[in-house]
Amino acid sequence: MKRNLSLLCDFYEFTMSCGYLKSGFGDKICHFDVFFRQMPDGGGFVIAAGLEQIIDFVKNLHFDESDIEFFRSKGLFDEAFLSFLKHFKFTGDIWAVREGEIIFANEPILSVRAKASEAQLLETFVLLSLNHQSLIATKAARVAFAAQNKPILEFGSRRAQGIDAALKGARAAFIGGVAGSACALADKIYGINSSGTMAHSWVQMFDDEFCAFKRYCEIYPHNAVLLVDTYNAKRGVANAIKAFKEVLVPRGIEKFGIRLDSGNLCELSKYARNELDKAGLKHCQIIASGALDEFEIARLLQDGAKIDIFGVGERLITAKSSPVLGCVYKLVAVEENGVLVPKIKISESADKISNPHHKRLYRFFDEQGKAVYDELYLADESPNCGKNSANLQQKPCQEVGATRKGQKCSELLVPIFAKGQLVYEAPSLLQTRDYARAQLERFDEGIKSLKSPKNYELRLSANLQRLKKDLLEKAVR
Repeated sequence: MKRNLSLLCDFYEFTMSCGYLKSGFGDKICHFDVFFRQMPDGGGFVIAAGLEQIIDFVKNLHFDESDIEFFRSKGLFDEAFLSFLKHFKFTGDIWAVREGEIIFANEPILSVRAKASEAQLLETFVLLSLNHQSLIATKAARVAFAAQNKPILEFGSRRAQGIDAALKGARAAFIGGVAGSACALADKIYGINSSGTMAHSWVQMFDDEFCAFKRYCEIYPHNAVLLVDTYNAKRGVANAIKAFKEVLVPRGIEKFGIRLDSGNLCELSKYARNELDKAGLKHCQIIASGALDEFEIARLLQDGAKIDIFGVGERLITAKSSPVLGCVYKLVAVEENGVLVPKIKISESADKISNPHHKRLYRFFDEQGKAVYDELYLADESPNCGKNSANLQQKPCQEVGATRKGQKCSELLVPIFAKGQLVYEAPSLLQTRDYARAQLERFDEGIKSLKSPKNYELRLSANLQRLKKDLLEKAVR
């Protein structure tokens, strides 16, 4: 399924890139930040995801002959720009937070330093990748948190908004904490364990429900999960118990389950648990699905539902309750004769005023290793030494390596590309998932609350505050 995605880009990125070249700005070094302004679902955190796909995009960004002919047919671009595209190769620098990092509003998730003509062409793909996968990873983490460590299965492919949404959504959901996916292709590509039960059509295919259950247990004795609500859920539970005891129990098999997909899941799960236990099937698991999300799961468990595993589909894969993260790609500085000139985006809406300059992002921890706040610094300063000579290489300090007033800190933006060369070794998807889980553990439980989460503070260094104030004052003169 390899595709050339170089034209997956807003058309105005190409007209601007061409315009920069024709105006003498093509080689001007620019700095762009990617950040979002508001938490989805009014939540307390976001999990960064999508970097691996950005790396692949930048590595393979090129324009073939059919692309060149397409642009020529538009009648807008001269041959100099078409030649630029034909020989295009990204030569700039990119820094980003690791996938699985916990991030907050107005923090740079990814920063680009590159020629204007190059940097402009990254915008669309960078945003779509970070926006989508970070959103789904965060939704999955919220669902997992609501489930109180009970496994979550991602059931969303059939309701996802397209092929990439299904596959990248499954990947992001795994980073966020789901245990597996219903999608076989996500398993093949990403190694996310695929699993499933049966559809109502399996039951309807047989003369009666018990025969359908018994036959399924015979074919899949070690993977028998029976969907019990095709006709009547309580009768379905009785038929499932009968099938288990006739086919699986005599063989010493204890790993099996039932699935509830409709009706009053709380009351039905209590009924099913009672009947299963009375039949001596205490090991039988109860899986629930059907329009679930973090809010419904939290309600079910609060009401005492006896559910062991949750299957979550459309409301996870589409982040239905808050379907847009809203990352933006904003110019924050340009270089004039090797000197950084800060740029600021100003708006009548205070939340849309950007933080200027090329920056570094640090996270500070208390003595117990819990994150207490993040702080943004100008590129030429750090928590230890304050302002110093400009260091555009932006080498990160080691984990909890720097200190200030007894607080440990780590730098979150790490080098990904340097002078067009990939310098970052991406971890495996499982390592990324484990990293996200470990990072969430370093925060106060209050940020994970589904309602009125605790606010996590982002500070600006004194130099950055002063610079932002000066630029705002100049803008209104």
